[in-house]
Amino acid sequence: MKIAFFASEVAPYAKTGGLADVAGSLPRFLSKLGFEVKVFMPLYKDIRREGVPLLKAADRVTFAWAGQEELFSLWESAESRGASVYFIDKPALFERESLYGTAAGDYPDNAERFAFFSQAALESLKAMDFRPDVLHLNDWQTAIALAYLKTAYRGDAFFAGMRTLFTIHNLAYQGVFEPAALKAIGLPEELFGPEGLEFYGKVNFLKAGVAFADAISTVSYRYSREIQTPEQGFGLDSLLRGRSDVIAGILNGIDYAAWNPAADASIAAAYSPSDLKGKAACKADLLSAFGLPAPKKDLPVIGMVSRLAGQKGFDILLEALPKLVTLGLKIVVLGTGEAAIQAELEKAARRTPSFFGLKIAFDEALAHKVIAGSDMFVNPARYEPCGLTQMYSMKYGTIPIVRATGGLDDSVQEFDPREGSGTGFKFERLASDALVRAVDRAVRLYADKTAWTRLMQNAMAADFSWGRAAEEYALLYKHIRG
Repeated sequence: MKIAFFASEVAPYAKTGGLADVAGSLPRFLSKLGFEVKVFMPLYKDIRREGVPLLKAADRVTFAWAGQEELFSLWESAESRGASVYFIDKPALFERESLYGTAAGDYPDNAERFAFFSQAALESLKAMDFRPDVLHLNDWQTAIALAYLKTAYRGDAFFAGMRTLFTIHNLAYQGVFEPAALKAIGLPEELFGPEGLEFYGKVNFLKAGVAFADAISTVSYRYSREIQTPEQGFGLDSLLRGRSDVIAGILNGIDYAAWNPAADASIAAAYSPSDLKGKAACKADLLSAFGLPAPKKDLPVIGMVSRLAGQKGFDILLEALPKLVTLGLKIVVLGTGEAAIQAELEKAARRTPSFFGLKIAFDEALAHKVIAGSDMFVNPARYEPCGLTQMYSMKYGTIPIVRATGGLDDSVQEFDPREGSGTGFKFERLASDALVRAVDRAVRLYADKTAWTRLMQNAMAADFSWGRAAEEYALLYKHIRG
């Protein structure tokens, strides 16, 4: 079976979030299952700057876009990663310092940028004579390809019979633009209506994926149900409920080649489920990296690696800090994001410098140190489509304490001390006292080293490999294809 995979970011070439991890890993594992997969993404400035070896795949491809003839070049990565990766080269649109915008806000021409990318990727399939059985689109940046298939390519025999899957990685980001965007990207006015792309008087790119795809998936099972509710539907819940029969939830995987405490070059000492001694060295190294004094007795350390965003529940964490101080532990937080959240975290770090360590940075190596050196990992998210850090932390024997939402709920099993089963701790209510109670349960168990070791080994044995997720996608593709 042939699969074309469109994504606005693909690790390791360009990344701002979990979409890049999926787009960088899933196609490789699908290839191992025998699928022929070709991945398409924009050629961003950083890809050129970092000297990624590229081969010319097609030169000066021309097509009709927004009422005029446009052209682009197509490059292929010369690196063998198990699935072919192709880059749409249009410097006027993608030769910029970042993917989507600057600190001042999104680029004002993002509608044109990603509409061009989506149509150019469709044209690339024709230029290469690659007819996929399933076209797999991801998030709002590529959803608009479905609107082109419905209009500009409606009578094109090349695309006849091609099936489509649209994956929602985070419904909060929908690509909403002014009505004039429709004309600017060459789509007919007939799409500006409740059955098309109209959304409260504006144009919604993601709505094209929800309305027009043959099937829809999300990055966890619970999230596939949550987005059909008014609370987490972000204005599209009614449309999603109407398509509930074609919505599936598949939990993302993680790459154990990159996340494995037995072979991680970023951490102070290696360790494994059968030999956990190295974790103590990782903990000491972590405290040193954050400038926290080594405690006189063994106190648990809670880590958090996250975007500093309202979605992640930082208000809950900040409200809980005074009570968490009394539980006898230390906290370290690593991340970048919203200025207001950053400012509040910096205040907290200044108030309790021996208790709370903070690094405002995006630092992959330090993220490994946090996950390896912490005893527990917290995520009190308002919503979490999938989440990856709780999966990384389990592999490192770092016990997750999470709010039971989306992929956090799907991936973490509450520990049962009587049965010795489970992988972490969960709480339901979005409230600081609920978080404190969950942390208190974890701290109390930490004092019982036999039970805690059992919990660590349970967590480290959990399987969140991409091989498992790829097999689920393989079944979904076959179901879509019929």
